[in-house]
Amino acid sequence: MAVTRSLIVSVLGHVDHGKSSILDRIRGTAITATEAGGITQAIGASIIPLPILKKVCGDLLKATKTEFTIPGLLFIDTPGHAAFTNLRKRGGALADIAILVIDVTEGLMPQTLEVLEILKTDKTPFVIAANKIDKISGWTKNKGPILQSISKQTQEIQNLLDKKIYDLVGKLYEMGYGAERFDRVEDYTKQIAIIPCSAITEEGIPEIIMVMMGLAQKYIEQGLKIEVSGPGKGVILEVKETKGLGKSLDVVLFDGTLKVNDTIVIGGLHEPIIAKIRALFQPAPLEEMRAKKAKFIPVKEVHAATGVRIGAPHLEGVVAGMPLISATPETMESTKVTVQEQVDEVLIETEDDGLVLKADTLGSLEALITMFREKGIFIRKATIGSITRKDIMDAVSNKNVDPLLGVVLGFNIEPESPEVVEYAKEQGITILCKEVIYHLLQDYEKWVGLEKKKLEAKKLDALTKPCKVQLMRGYVFRQNNPAVAGVDVLAGVVRQGVSLMKMDGSSVTVVQQVQKEQKTVPEAIRGDQVAISMPGVTIGRQVQEEDVLISDISEDDFKKYKELKEFITPETKELLREIADIKRKQNPVWGV
Repeated sequence: MAVTRSLIVSVLGHVDHGKSSILDRIRGTAITATEAGGITQAIGASIIPLPILKKVCGDLLKATKTEFTIPGLLFIDTPGHAAFTNLRKRGGALADIAILVIDVTEGLMPQTLEVLEILKTDKTPFVIAANKIDKISGWTKNKGPILQSISKQTQEIQNLLDKKIYDLVGKLYEMGYGAERFDRVEDYTKQIAIIPCSAITEEGIPEIIMVMMGLAQKYIEQGLKIEVSGPGKGVILEVKETKGLGKSLDVVLFDGTLKVNDTIVIGGLHEPIIAKIRALFQPAPLEEMRAKKAKFIPVKEVHAATGVRIGAPHLEGVVAGMPLISATPETMESTKVTVQEQVDEVLIETEDDGLVLKADTLGSLEALITMFREKGIFIRKATIGSITRKDIMDAVSNKNVDPLLGVVLGFNIEPESPEVVEYAKEQGITILCKEVIYHLLQDYEKWVGLEKKKLEAKKLDALTKPCKVQLMRGYVFRQNNPAVAGVDVLAGVVRQGVSLMKMDGSSVTVVQQVQKEQKTVPEAIRGDQVAISMPGVTIGRQVQEEDVLISDISEDDFKKYKELKEFITPETKELLREIADIKRKQNPVWGV
């Protein structure tokens, strides 16, 4: 029998922008007060039944003559840094709709940008809760609808709120999104609704639910139809040790039914994991699955959409983000294939060249791969778990192909042991670990930039260094065989083996040796006064005191300098220009 299931809603955004506080207002609980630093520490789910939604919306429902036809909400509350990346099912995000919480006083932050990228990738509809309007200096709390509250503020406050909303609209436009304050939206299929609100004063909270439910009922209600009798399909939020149960799974069930004694097939890193459900527990309505003292009710069966805790033996090797489907003996083989295909679509072990990526969950890895590929970054290996010695070895073989692949990237994970870190150092492999995909991408791009500079510096080092010197009057130590004289280094770098020519382009000699304070040195730079030995010339004949000599570099070296011009200094560029001008008096196309 087909029925309409609860709407799965993901609440996301930058850390400390008030995601959990908004949920608390809807639930009438105080989860955030119990969390370290008031920031969500783990992913959780809350079931909000229809009567509670009606109560929260209260008079607004009557005033707008709206009737809710969706049976309730399943809220997923995520840490800002996770950006709900591990809450995914085949074909995109697990959430039907999302609430993106933005601190109206701060605007778009790095994690907000990351969330927007993922929402775009998954084509997830969303509304924006412009939270913390109470932080606007001079704001006064009012009961009743948010638009009424705004109209009661001073004109100055109204103008300031409008400015902050339109700052958001402008930034979203730059990212390819049309957006507008919810009461000014002309077409909900083309514009994102922004709802000003405060989790502290409760203003705007009913409007968030009204707008979200209205959107869901108009555009996606048909997609919420499920076969209650069908196989249970879900995604694992968390694997944990539970007193009296041993290893258990916190799961979001998005389709079908799960019963005690059902056999479930779970995606594994190498092959499907088969387990039999020993116990099912549902959080009590309004309870939050991750709360330490959350109340769970033992049940015989559960129907989508809901959060459920599963107790079962043989759960070793199960990781968060993996798909889960119930199976009968008749459907077992086909279900195993279906589940593992979903995992194998994400795990990458075979691409010829590219990076090594590691992440904490399947969904995180999928989001990581998507964002890196959008930047045109190739991936050779992407899998779940800590960074191991094998990952370093894979990076070494990558580095042998391309030095810019000598790196291992980790999202929400760390190296397996200090020995792995030491081994990476020995092999010249960089390990980059971050808890925000956006930051990981930035760090990788920064690392690539630095590595490119190092590589180009090596290439530059192999080329003849341009230099310009002037023979000093009264400092001829030997006239010939070889001639030795003191010189002023006017520009560039003087090194052994550099050919020198006069300013008319005639080649005269080569630097045989450089001495400073009677000691041989590898090089001298601008401003140095050194002695150089020059075979094949006699001072007073081919060269005179106070003559200026300049590098006689080859045309090949000059062309290579042109290819690497972004890595050379303005002084070197000027010197090369001077050398080219001298050479082109004899050959107009020299170095072109």
